[in-house]
Amino acid sequence: MNTLSSLMRQIEQLGAARSLRQHIAKVQNGCSKADTDRAGGPLLSRLSRPKWILPETFTTRFTSKTSKSSLKNQARSPMLALVAVVSLSSTLGHRFYNQPKLDVGTKAPQTIKAPDTASVPDYKTTEEQRKAARIGAVAILMLDPAVNRQIYQELQQFLQHGSDLREAVGQFPFAKSSALSLAAQVYLRGCPEWEWRSILAQAREKSPTSDRLSLDSPAVAGQTENKSQQDAIAQLQAYSRSVRAAEFQSLTDSISSARQRYLNAVEALEKPLVSGFPQIYDTSLFDLSDAAWQKTQTGMNRAARRMVAQGIPQGLPKEILKEAVKLQVAEEVPLESQAWAVEGLAAILQPNLVRDREETKQLAELAAQKVKPVMIAVDQGEIIVAQGQEISQQDFVLLDYFGLSRRGVNWLGLTGFVCLVAGAIAIVLLVERHYRLRRRDHLLLLLLTLSAPVLVSLGLPWTSLPAIGILAGGFYGSAVGVTVVGLLSVLLPVGLNVELIHLVASGAGGLLGAFMAGRLRSREELALLGLALGLTQGTVYLVGTLIASAAVGAIWYVVLGTVGAQSLAGLAWSVVAIGISPYLEHVFDLITPIRLAELANPNRPLLKKLAAEVPGTFQHTLFVASLAEAAARELGCNVELVRAGTLYHDIGKMHDPLGFCENQMGGGNKHDEINDPWASAEIIKKHVSEGLVMARKHRLPKAIQAFIPEHQGTMLIAYFYHQAQQIAAKEIEDLKIALPADANNSKLAIASRQVREEDFRYDGPIPQSRETGILMLADSCEAALRSLKDATHEEALNMVNRILRARWQDNQLMDSGLTREDMSLIAEIFVRVWEQFNHKRIAYPSAVFTPR
Repeated sequence: MNTLSSLMRQIEQLGAARSLRQHIAKVQNGCSKADTDRAGGPLLSRLSRPKWILPETFTTRFTSKTSKSSLKNQARSPMLALVAVVSLSSTLGHRFYNQPKLDVGTKAPQTIKAPDTASVPDYKTTEEQRKAARIGAVAILMLDPAVNRQIYQELQQFLQHGSDLREAVGQFPFAKSSALSLAAQVYLRGCPEWEWRSILAQAREKSPTSDRLSLDSPAVAGQTENKSQQDAIAQLQAYSRSVRAAEFQSLTDSISSARQRYLNAVEALEKPLVSGFPQIYDTSLFDLSDAAWQKTQTGMNRAARRMVAQGIPQGLPKEILKEAVKLQVAEEVPLESQAWAVEGLAAILQPNLVRDREETKQLAELAAQKVKPVMIAVDQGEIIVAQGQEISQQDFVLLDYFGLSRRGVNWLGLTGFVCLVAGAIAIVLLVERHYRLRRRDHLLLLLLTLSAPVLVSLGLPWTSLPAIGILAGGFYGSAVGVTVVGLLSVLLPVGLNVELIHLVASGAGGLLGAFMAGRLRSREELALLGLALGLTQGTVYLVGTLIASAAVGAIWYVVLGTVGAQSLAGLAWSVVAIGISPYLEHVFDLITPIRLAELANPNRPLLKKLAAEVPGTFQHTLFVASLAEAAARELGCNVELVRAGTLYHDIGKMHDPLGFCENQMGGGNKHDEINDPWASAEIIKKHVSEGLVMARKHRLPKAIQAFIPEHQGTMLIAYFYHQAQQIAAKEIEDLKIALPADANNSKLAIASRQVREEDFRYDGPIPQSRETGILMLADSCEAALRSLKDATHEEALNMVNRILRARWQDNQLMDSGLTREDMSLIAEIFVRVWEQFNHKRIAYPSAVFTPR
């Protein structure tokens, strides 16, 4: 057999030649130039390789096929949509089929009398009165401990801040009262700097009075002549005359130190508090004696505790709160500190009365229970409603009780409901258009949707929304599942009488199931989802009941029982969904992530048989699966589908294992013994047809079956085609030698075997999806990559690119959806996976294997 490199060159030459022949034929037939936007650029743009020539037949064939498929789908859609609208409107719109004509608010066409004596309960009016009793119940308030703690904490911070400011000022008085009076010390500590210097200069002159000002003074003499200044000067002069100079200097130093501390404290007053309150303290804080400050702190604490204990309601105006604080501090706080004490407490105190939900709900429920059922009594022959009179709620109850409300079809409402259903169906079709659902998929979605209104009409207390969510989300993805469950939850209460809390709980479970089912990969995970779904449904029902009901305590045991029933209902629907999903998968030929994971299990009978009977093919399959999975993951394709499809793509080789070189295990080549390329090509092609027979026998999904023929497409079996050409040419030469020299060339052609290219091509079809296209490329590159041992990255990449180029030029990928940019990325991924498989190993020395 030829070497692999020569075989690759032959494949490229044959593919390019066929492409060129098709291109010339199209041009000669007047075919218009096709759009080649899909090309996009060279395969290896990073390596600046020349652009490939795209056959003009590509876009024409692709567009025509797509158009036919679209027309076919459009032809089916109106009929299926009409069936869906009619069936859903019929099952969901029960309310409009039995709607009374003589309803509340309409006028009676005639005088209607009671045919019999009766006392009829008015459930609607009774419930409205009970609801009004619940709402009108007086709220019971309670003190909020958290708010109280916050108030006390902020008050302590406020008082501590005042203590810190007073400590920063220092001890007061800072001098003996025999030297300076308290009033003089207060004045000297806070007077301006220039004034202090003037006072100090005059005091050192030791004269009783002085009209001169210091040179530093910016004011005139008249500005210093005030009583406080004169008293301070006089006291300093008197003290200066009575003591030594050192003692007087000590006094002035104490005054200067006190002044500096006072200035620093005044600057601190201007900064806001850390707690976010504005600065409330003023300089009067520094003039308080320690006893007065202590009394202020005690008084503010007492006032705060009294107001907190009394409670501060929500919405109390600040002015009223401030007036209440003034009354509380009037007898507790010294007069000189009352102003900022009131401001501080008014800023710190906040509403601490909150609604006691438990007590309030119990009180409201008690009030509702006291409301007795409203009974409407009527005697036989008594007029229920007079002609032309507007029908009230009580009139309607009697009319409906006696069957006189004239129930029938509400055509106007039904028409509107039909439009609503049609809009919902349009939304579902809009969401699922990216998933390419088949007609059987639409039929299954319709059947799942119809199950909910049918069960409600049968009187079951729980809807099937959880099961619908799990099945629709698992079969067709989260987007479709969430859309179906959400729209169905909206439509159900419009057309049917469904209890809202039950519906919301079931809808929440259905939405959770729809959102999560498509992401799960095993039945065990689905079982865990069922538990989560049950807990969700029960929790939502509990929350909804507590919101709608006025009391928890009075009906707690009833709520718990119903919540448990809701949780069990959600779990039961998930069990139903898990139980019927395998049957639906087989009947409707569905592929879900879970089913694909099960099909990819190597313990499946068909895969175990593949590994046992054709081990070489099985190892080839595993490596191809590694290549295809990596490419599919990078391109965002269905990885589970690629994995499962790849494992089954060569099962047909089990019909004749020795007909394929990977199973010959070093033995003789069967095709050398046959020595007939036509027969050998039929053996090779037969692994596709036999594979389809095996796939149908084992009931593989059609999506998996598609991988068997499409991974070969209509590729040329190049080796045997080339061998057949050589044999045919040799036969002609032999015939030329055997026949006379003047023999007719037509006789030579008849005597020799014809080599037709279609005899050496697979029957197809070519790949119809990105997944099968990726498998074709991985299958083509697997043998070439395995043959490389010490090749560099560039050498491996060049070989892979030659193979991909040959498939592209042979028009094998025109319907797959793969682009040139994808091809470049696929080549890089294949080489990367090959490098991971052929990683370097450390060569062990021979001494390691020598026994000791």
